[in-house]
This record gives sequence, C-alpha cells and structure tokens, in this order.
Amino acid sequence: MPESSTTASRSLVTGATGYLGGRLVPELLAAGHTVRCLVRDPGRLRDHPWRARVETVTGDVTRPETLLGAFHDVHTAYYLVHSLGTGPTFEARDRAAARAFGAAAARAGVRRIVYLGGLIPAGVPDAELSPHLRSRAEVGRILRASGVPTAELRAAVILGSGSVSFEMLRYLTERLPVMVTPSWVNTRIQPIAVRDVLRYLVGAAELPPEVNRSFDIGGPEILTYRQMMRRYARVAGLRKRVILPVPVLTPRLSSHWVGLVTPVPSAIARPLVASLRHEVVCAEHDLAGYLPDPPQGLIGFDEAVRLALRRIQDADVSTRWSSASLPGAPSDPLPTDPDWAGGSLYQDLRERSVAASPQAVWRVVEGIGGENGWYSLPLAWSLRGWADRLVGGVGLRRGRRDPVHLRVGDALDFWRVEEIEPGRLLRLRAEMRLPGLAWLELSVRPASEATGETGEGRGPGADGPGADSPGVEGRSAAGPVTVYRQRALFHPHGLAGHAYWWAVAPFHTVVFEGMARRITERARADRADR
Repeated sequence: MPESSTTASRSLVTGATGYLGGRLVPELLAAGHTVRCLVRDPGRLRDHPWRARVETVTGDVTRPETLLGAFHDVHTAYYLVHSLGTGPTFEARDRAAARAFGAAAARAGVRRIVYLGGLIPAGVPDAELSPHLRSRAEVGRILRASGVPTAELRAAVILGSGSVSFEMLRYLTERLPVMVTPSWVNTRIQPIAVRDVLRYLVGAAELPPEVNRSFDIGGPEILTYRQMMRRYARVAGLRKRVILPVPVLTPRLSSHWVGLVTPVPSAIARPLVASLRHEVVCAEHDLAGYLPDPPQGLIGFDEAVRLALRRIQDADVSTRWSSASLPGAPSDPLPTDPDWAGGSLYQDLRERSVAASPQAVWRVVEGIGGENGWYSLPLAWSLRGWADRLVGGVGLRRGRRDPVHLRVGDALDFWRVEEIEPGRLLRLRAEMRLPGLAWLELSVRPASEATGETGEGRGPGADGPGADSPGVEGRSAAGPVTVYRQRALFHPHGLAGHAYWWAVAPFHTVVFEGMARRITERARADRADR
C-alpha cells in the first residue's frame, strides 16, 4: 500500500524543549513536514512561536509504555535526547531509552530514524573513550540495529548561540584574558556551525531507505581548542588571550575550572571535557554524496562565531543549552492540589501597592534575573549561587534566554519558568540543590481587583498566609495603583528540609522584603521616566 502524503512527511521530534530540537522543529516546518513533538510536559512548548503548527504527544523515552501512540503514521523519527549529567547510571539510562525508542519505531513501521550523536575518535577502542562518547556510540549502534534504517550523524563541537559548547568557549575566552589551561586545549577538533547541523538533520529524512549507517559531520576547518579561543577573541574584538597549558589538570579538575568560569555546571562540563582527551576529526565526508554542500560551502569557524554573537547581541537566541530540563530537577506541581493536604508548606508572602500601572510593574517583573539581577542584595544571591555550584548544582549564572521576555520552560539562573500569564503572573520553580521543593511566584493586579485582600504580609511561618492589611484604592492622585504580590513557597523533605527553612528564614526577611520594595520602586521610577 502506498504511503499517504501526510505520512510521508510526518516527523516525530524528541528533545523539542532542548537546544537542537527546539531549532529543528521550525526548520522541518519550513521544509514542508508535518511535525509531532514527543515531550514529557507539553506545557513547556506553549510559548514557542511554532507551537500552534505542531502536534504534541506526552511521552518519555525512558518509559516505553508512554511511546505506544507517538509513532502512528510517522515517516521519520528524530532522536535528540540523552542523559548527560544524570549521574553514574546515565549509560544504562541511555541504553534502555534507545532500545525502547527503536523497538517502538519498528513496531509502528517508521521508515527512518535520524540520530545526532558524538564524533568518535578514529582508532580509539571503546574502553578508552569517555563515558559520554562511549554512550553516544552505543546508542547509535542500538538504533541502527532496531530494524529501522537509521542515519547517525556524528558531530563534535557545535557552534551556535546558546549551545553548551559555544557557551563554554565564549565565557572562557571573554572572562580570562590570561588562562592557565588543561592540556586538552591542544587537542584538534573539527567544529561545525549549528546551521549546517540543522541542514543535515532536515535532509537526512530523505536519504534512500537502504542507508543505515553513521556519518561524520564537521565544518571546513580543523582547529585546536587554543586556536578556537584565540580566533573567538579576534572575532569578538577582544585582546589577544595568553594561554598557558598545564598537563597536571585532570578532566575532573578542569571540569570544576569550567564550572567556576562558565555557566555550565560541572556535572555537564565533566563528560564534555573528558571527551576532549582525544582528537575528534571527521574520518569521512560521505554524507555529501547524498546531501551536497551548499554552493558557498560549509560555514567556517569565524563566520559561525559572528552569526552566534549577532544573535546574542540582537537578543534573538531561540533556544539555549539550558532550555532542556535539568535531569533530576523537581517537576512537582505547585502545592495547591489536594494531594498536598496535610503536608508542611512554608510561605513567605509580601504585598505592596505602587503608584504605577500594571504594565510598568510587569515590565520589571518579567525583566528579573540574568544581567538585571534579583533586585536585592546582589552579594547574597551570588553567594547562594556559589554555594549551589559547590554541591554540584546549576548555580546562578545560567542567565536568561532573552533579556526582556520570558516563556514557559525558560531557565532563569537557578530557577525555571513554570508558568507565565503575561501582565499578571510569573511562577518560577527552583532547580538549585535543596532539601525540598521551592517556588517563587510574582503577580501583578490592578488595585481595584485586590481591594480588601491581604496587604504587606510577611513571615516564614508554615501553612500560613501572612498578615492582613487594609485594602487599597484603584487610583491615587498620581495615577493608577497596582498591587504587587510575591510568594516564596517551600515544601520540606524530612527534618533537613525543616532545618533548612528555619536557618534561612532570617535572610528571607531581608532578601525578599528588599526584592518587593525595589521592584515597586523601579516600576514607579519607570513610570516617572515615561
């Protein structure tokens, strides 16, 4: 029976909330594909500009029972997920997930799997590969053996605004004019621009059905990491960097060095750094026989950096490495559901009225974090971020995807946007290491809607709403009045969780009160400036 035209162009994309998946979806749509996204939480896609043009199905590659209907009428399935940074069992998790995905695709009659893996050093036995590269290679073998023709694209460093490899390169070069570096800065690498990666991914859907193999993909230049840092500095207009390699810095030590200097947590930097022990250079360019290089050629290193920096300067970074959920991060709902009845829930509540419009207050709220900071005691926030990094957390330096606007799923320093109602509500879920679950909720309402409700409540008490205060009027002599409401919520895990809350409660009084005060002051000043 011939394929329907819909089936022939329907693509299933995993990892759509991540860096590459989120960029691949609009490229597939532009190429005429019907796209279905397999995601654990469809709400994470809600604010993407292409959301209304795709199908979504809820599922998890680590839970085979959730994959049953995801592959129906799918021609090409993109496998863009991995368990990097999940701890010592990540290889087993990747292995099980790949087997489940391949088996489900085969049962559904999928015509093609496309997998983006890592470039494997030539002649290096599996036992000598880093666990990260060894796992990526094993996943490729599993998918190719699934019975579904698989194109495994193997890439080394991907250069693009927001990619983890580019962020490492960018921050190391910009922050350290003089560097004492590990010996792996002399390792040869064949980087590739993200635009070329996306072109290959889209084109791989049209490979002949008999093609079931790996392809090395890389850009036109082979460089050492030292050369890449110096070339980056030149393109970015920085002074020449002084780089002093030191052989005693092991991959583990150098991953902590990367974690200190860049926004990339040590748990993610460690496997990436370990992969740089060996040269990662393409052994072949066979894919060009099926997908010819563009007339102008592949994008070179300098142009890839220029394109990435332009995106950053124009605040046009559509996805970042931190777009994907942090493995092991809490994903529980805000504790307002009946399931939480009877559990301890600590709350710090602040409300302030301000002579400014709701729009003025919302601009300040949505601008929180990243370069703008958290509006109170920068040193305290910085110390909390450093403390989180020391215990293996993400710390405070992931920043923002966009300097002005937020969307559901965005990483925001050590928080993640769980819910946003433009102009009214921003709810953040903590992803720092904590003995419990934490949220920070900021809301904005015209005073006329808040009349008679609680005012400047405060306090670290458990299961309590905070103090009452008189209602406020909807306008003042200076113009509209807006109520800003701020809630910090903490659900403790065990005795350690309760002890943690009471230990930090005195600091909350200063930090959260200062945050509420400065947000309203800034909104009032912004109104006056306008």
